[in-house]
Amino acid sequence: MSKIRTLVKNLGPGLLFASMAIGTSHLVLSTKAGAQYGWLMVIPIILANVLKYPFFEFGVRYTSVTNKTLIEGYLNRGKGYLWFYAAITLLTTFTILAALYTVTAGLFINLFKITDLSIGSVALGLFVFISGLLIIGKYKFLEVSLKFVVSILFIALIVTTALVVFQGQVEPVADFKPAPIFNEVGILFLIGLMGWMPTTVEASSWVSLWSIEKWKSQEKPSLRESLQEFNIGYILTGVLALFFMTIGWFTLYGTNTVLSDNAVSFADQVVQLFTTHIGAWAYLFIAVAAFATMFSTCMTAHDAVTRVSLDIIGLLRSSKESAHSKVKFAIGVLLLATVNFIVIAAFGANMGNLVALATFVSFVVAPIIGYMNLKNVMSNEVPLEHRPKKKLRILTYLGIVVLSCFSLYYFYEVIF
Repeated sequence: MSKIRTLVKNLGPGLLFASMAIGTSHLVLSTKAGAQYGWLMVIPIILANVLKYPFFEFGVRYTSVTNKTLIEGYLNRGKGYLWFYAAITLLTTFTILAALYTVTAGLFINLFKITDLSIGSVALGLFVFISGLLIIGKYKFLEVSLKFVVSILFIALIVTTALVVFQGQVEPVADFKPAPIFNEVGILFLIGLMGWMPTTVEASSWVSLWSIEKWKSQEKPSLRESLQEFNIGYILTGVLALFFMTIGWFTLYGTNTVLSDNAVSFADQVVQLFTTHIGAWAYLFIAVAAFATMFSTCMTAHDAVTRVSLDIIGLLRSSKESAHSKVKFAIGVLLLATVNFIVIAAFGANMGNLVALATFVSFVVAPIIGYMNLKNVMSNEVPLEHRPKKKLRILTYLGIVVLSCFSLYYFYEVIF
């Protein structure tokens, strides 16, 4: 019982990682994967989660051993590392939050049957509401509330998946032909899916920052306890990705249904097609699962991008002042909300362009960020006994090679 109590007390950074990861990659991309390509998508989903695991694990490992964030580690490796990460953060800042809030706004409109408000209006309301929660509640509120939200989400998804499997797979239409995977469209979809599965690799520093924040209010756990807590969150993200894929496979594969790039239409398709297959009484489970998924992701990503941006700015300026003061954090949250609302207003309800841009950027830089994280944990700052074992290092190099090959193929398709 004491071990369980310790684990529950340490829940935080790994849980926030799970909440942040179970977003667009799961609700949108995993569902589409199952709907368009069927059970075969189990392979790239599992592959992406396994190959990227070391990149994220190193963030927890480095911070637990050194009491420094991964971003500080980049600076210690050389200022070029930090500038590169700053450039990637700048690019994703204008895409990730906008994409997440767009999908969430679409689900909100569908869930509450709101027809007289635009995506932009609902997104603005979400920006204001979530910004207020983050500024007033800070990290502690984020952690406590997400323990509740993730629990609801997990239960709702288990029930939904069980209902779908029990009901059985939908009958294929007469003229159905499976979509080819190994053509240009299929490969680019795989790149998008694996680019954000379980989430962007640059988010490894997010867990690092959350860990530092949590230790301000409680005793720091051991490396083993920190890794155990993170592994629970990481496994949870992989399992839920397979849940969403199964739902898409059982309810949509074989129907020739094309899921829309429009946020409102997508939300309506997901909820209505699931309820048509299972029964109208299941609407509540599906709607709650979908909305809880995206709302919690918006909260965690907004908090994380704010913290990362402030950390980068502080390190680049060589400032000795706290980069995470209450005033700076509030300004950062509001500034990010404003910038991303402008992006949403410019793109309209077409989330496809936003998600595609964000996923492709993340996929291309994934092997580079993975290598940077490996350099951190293999540096002299980390004692030999705390460095990753040989098997984990081999998996890291394998992930770098595989993801690099996919990135080169993507560049080839774009250029030629």
